Formats: sequence, C-alpha cells, structure tokens
Amino acid sequence: MAMPTVSSCCGLPRAVSAQYPAPLQTRTSLPDFSGRTRPEGAKARAGSSATFWRPPCGARGLPSSLILRFPPNFVRQLSTKARRNCSNIGVAQIVAASWTNSAGDHPDVPAAAAAGDATVAIPELEYAAVGDAEQAPGEGDAAGTVVADGVQSPGADPKGTSFLLSSDGSLAVHAGERLGRGIVTDGITTPIVNTSAYWFKNSAELIDFKEGRHKSFEYGRYGNPTTKVLEEKMSALEKAESTLFVSSGMYASVALLQALVPRGGHIVTTTDCYRKTRIFIEKELPKMNVSSTVIDPADMDSLERALDQNNVSLFFTETPTNPLFRCVNIELVSKLCHSKGALVCIDGTFASPINQKALTLGADIVLHSATKFIAGHNDVIAGCLSGSEELISKIRLYHHVIGGVLNPNAAYLILRGMKTLHLRVQQQNTTALRMARFLEEHPKILRVYYPGLPSHPEHHIAKQQMTGFGGVVSFEVDGDLHDTIRFIDNLKIPYLAPSFGGCESIVDQPAIMSYWDLCQEERVKYGIKDNLIRFSFGVEDFEDLKADILQALECV
Repeated sequence: MAMPTVSSCCGLPRAVSAQYPAPLQTRTSLPDFSGRTRPEGAKARAGSSATFWRPPCGARGLPSSLILRFPPNFVRQLSTKARRNCSNIGVAQIVAASWTNSAGDHPDVPAAAAAGDATVAIPELEYAAVGDAEQAPGEGDAAGTVVADGVQSPGADPKGTSFLLSSDGSLAVHAGERLGRGIVTDGITTPIVNTSAYWFKNSAELIDFKEGRHKSFEYGRYGNPTTKVLEEKMSALEKAESTLFVSSGMYASVALLQALVPRGGHIVTTTDCYRKTRIFIEKELPKMNVSSTVIDPADMDSLERALDQNNVSLFFTETPTNPLFRCVNIELVSKLCHSKGALVCIDGTFASPINQKALTLGADIVLHSATKFIAGHNDVIAGCLSGSEELISKIRLYHHVIGGVLNPNAAYLILRGMKTLHLRVQQQNTTALRMARFLEEHPKILRVYYPGLPSHPEHHIAKQQMTGFGGVVSFEVDGDLHDTIRFIDNLKIPYLAPSFGGCESIVDQPAIMSYWDLCQEERVKYGIKDNLIRFSFGVEDFEDLKADILQALECV
C-alpha cells in the first residue's frame, strides 16, 4: 500500500499541530511508545488517540522524516471511532486484527524515510482467530480468570460458553461473545469478517498452523471468525461440545447422513417428516447402498424390531414432526438405539433449543434448520448440527470437502436474531397454545394438531421433554380444498409462504405448498389432507391474530 506523504509541518492536521506546538529534540532512532519513558520534550496530551515524534523543522519544510507511531491503546480508540463512522464490513477489517508496535515487527527507519521523504508508518496487522487465538491482553490469565472491559470474573469459562449464566435467555445474548469472542473489538456486536482466505506471516507460521501450534484459519470453506462465534453460542444453548453451521438445514441433513452412515448401512426414520428429507432417504441413499426402515413416531415395538433385524447405523427423526407435530420419546429411543450401537439424531427445528434440549435427553446429535426460529427474521437460510466433538468433527471433515459454507454475513444475521430467541419463542409459545385451545373449540375447525393440547397423541411425551410447545399449529377446517383456500386468502395478517418461526406470522396449505405435485390419494398417505393448514404464529398481538382468523373463518 502506498504510504501517505507529509511535505511540511504546515501540512499536519490542525489538531495535531496544536497538540505538539514545541519541536522535539533531534533523534537518530524512533521513540518507543510501548510503555517506556517518552523522549524529553514530548508532551503529548493525556488520552490522545495517537502519539508521534517529529524532528525540529524550519518554517516551510522537514529536513528529516516524520514518523507516526501508535500506542498500545490505539486499537481501543480506533475501533470506537470505526464503530461510529464505518459500515460493518469496514469495522470488521479493522477489528478482526490487533495492532502491534513491537520494534521487532517494524524497522526503525522505513526505506522511504532513508530517502528523506516524510512518511506515516502504519503498523502491520496481526489476525486473531475466534476461539482459537493466542491469549490477548485482557482476555484471561493462567489462573483461568477472564477479563472483559476491565472487569474480572473469576471462574468464568474462557471460551464464553457459560459466563456463569444458567438461563437460556442470558446465554442467547452473551454466549460466545461477551468473554469468548476472539475477535479484538470494543464493539458490543460481533463484526462480520468478510474474507475468503487467511494469511500467514511466513512459512514457519504456516507450518506451525498445520501442526497445531498456531491457531488461526486457512481458507473460508474451513472456518470463519464470525461463524465461529455463532457456533459457540449454539453449543452453549444446546449444551453441546461442538456445533457446525452450514448453508441450509437440508444440507445439514445430507451432510449428517453422508458422514455418519457407511455404505451398506441402515437407518430408521419416522413417517411424518419434512418431505425433502424423506425424498433424500428414499431416492438418494439407496444409490449408496443405504437402506431404511420407516416407523410411526410412537411405535417403539417397530423400532426394536428394526434394531434387531438390521445393522442400524442411525435413528433420524424430527420431534415435533412436520407438519402434524408428532413427538418421539427421545430418552427411550436413545436407550434402545445405543444398546444396539446405533446413533440418534433429533431434528429439533420446531422446538428450538429454548423448548427442548435433545442432547441432555440422550441424543447424540441435534439438527436445526436455523432459517426458522434460530435466526427468526425470515431473512437468512442456514442449518446447524450440535453434538460431541468426535461426531461433529467427522461431519466437519465431510463439509470441508463438499462445501455448503455459511456466508459470514448470514452468520452475523443469525447472531443478531439469536439475541432475542428466548423472547420470541416465549411469545410464540404463548400465542400458539392459546390459539390452539381457541381453535379446538371453534365449530368450523375439525381437528387441531399441537403437542400442548391434551388431545394430542403424544402430549404426555411433550410434557416430559419440552418446556414449551412451539409457535406453530396445524389444523383442519370444516371444508374441502377450495373452502380452505378461501380461508387462507381472506387472512390479512399472516403471509402465505413456505417457512415458519419468524417474527411475522406465516400460513400455508401443505396440500398446495408442499404436495401439489402428488394426487389427492398420494397426499393422504402422508397425512396431508386438502383442508390441512399449518399456521406459524409470529410476535403479533394475540387478539389481532384471533380477530383475523375469526373473520377469515366466516368465509368457509
């Protein structure tokens, strides 16, 4: 990068000239502002944002070079200004690095200075990888005490996954960030690190990285600081050793199955599930000589028979399921599967980690379409897998080869959304339960599917393993396909769309949205009737939503 040139003392910024009105004594080497005594005559104002030395000069010119050097607290002051004046991307380029002023990193006299030019010496950047960086000042000490903003928290987790917090609400806000964030910044929010690759100072550092002595990243497909913070936050919420975020929930499912089910393996899954997952299991896995058994979510006898008759590698299910919200007894299936050496993966997208923690109930891996409740704002697509380091590392190796990388901008959006995850889910839980009870009593509603209702076939299971029943309700109106269409088209508040879990309410008719390519007879085989509606409640007021549903039901 070309160095800026100052042609004369008069060319200095006015604030700087006023700050250093008296000429300093001539020196033949640069001053050291790392904490040692400043050269005699240097009277920098306390708290200044930069310190510099300049030789005596005449009225119109500089007989020797002008060198600006930055003190140790410069990164704090710069990041504050950058936070106020720059975009997120600009801030990330500044705060994802730590400034160094060590004499060993900067020659005393730059080449331009030797030629008599006045130059500004810009310190080199040292990258600090999130969660893996060498300990930076203020981050911790040998005794395990973590320091944040000058406040010591003895016994706090240096990775920031607990921060002495026990509630999901506090973890959703602070986990992975307040103390564990390896990005050097004073910003409250984690910056976006937009880079495709990471550089090394020399080959020796690269070799140290390859052999595990230097912690950093190498290439964007293998990791990103912003995404790393997000993964640590999710691990804290799910009480997992490790989390991998990827480009979509469906990719997470594929990566899981490809990485953990060997060729010739066998999986067990359930009848009610996301249709694209079913298609992959039925159409793609057989190409890799992987067979499957499909059981009813509550049929434990069929599960035991499948485990006895096959060399089962994995039991994979949603709970609650999509779109009928069947619930699987996670603790029971985990015991049955583990006794036969099979792994258990639970897709907890409809529950979110606020309502259900599958790993604590015995599951090996929990999967989420982070597009839904996790991000919560209908503006990003992502998926994640949480579990033991041993299992997640196997999936991560597959992921590094295949791709499916989460963009750091998407990671930032999810981090932002997760800070209100507990508030959104609590509101949605309340609204959905009240609405499910209301709909069950309405004469134009034939049936309601919601695990929080005593009428639900697995209500007893949901009560045992869930702290809330979710923000989505499915129900059947008293009418045919066209009556149901009229109801949906007369709703004013929800969007007609194929997703759920966001701040905005969303409604869809599965027979059209997800199964329109199948005839009615085929749809019914999967429990998809023409009059079925899936309603995802956002954070709008309950009374407004209720009034909207009532007026739309008048059209049925």
